[in-house]
Amino acid sequence: MKKNYLLLIILFTFFSANAQNEIESNSFEKKNDITINAIAALDKTLNVSYERHLNKRSSLGIYYFHVLTNDTSNDMNYSISPYYRRYFGKKYASGFFAEGFGMLTSIDGKKVYTSEDHSTYTENPDVIDFALGAGGGWKWASKSGFIFEANVGYGFLLFNANKTDHNIVAKFGLSAGYRF
Repeated sequence: MKKNYLLLIILFTFFSANAQNEIESNSFEKKNDITINAIAALDKTLNVSYERHLNKRSSLGIYYFHVLTNDTSNDMNYSISPYYRRYFGKKYASGFFAEGFGMLTSIDGKKVYTSEDHSTYTENPDVIDFALGAGGGWKWASKSGFIFEANVGYGFLLFNANKTDHNIVAKFGLSAGYRF
């Protein structure tokens, strides 16, 4: 009978301590980030991202890019890019990170330039393609939830690169946002 009481006390102590650790460790570990790229606004584009933290070191996210006006020098019209990040910092989902991403993108077709009147003509319509790439960056998060991020990434178009003026896609930014 004493063994049963002792076993019950040990189990109760173990589960109480485990529950206390979960409460303390999760109080500052918010799982969601939403950011907006400040550099994109200078180029008349919109660039937002959402990230869901799987644990202290890894997360999944999606990045959306859209050109707001036609008078920009950017050949890309829009892109949707899911990504996986691995963090190397000491804090929860912060510090330096490496990422792998895929990108579904719409890019302007090949352009033909004439030297007589400096006109530009599009040879092909917009091209939809998929790219794979890698990148890296740094993220800082405050306890109140504000985050700042710097990132850069490059990838290669996989299927229709011959129908555009380039075969490389890039994503870069200085972003600010909120962790909730």
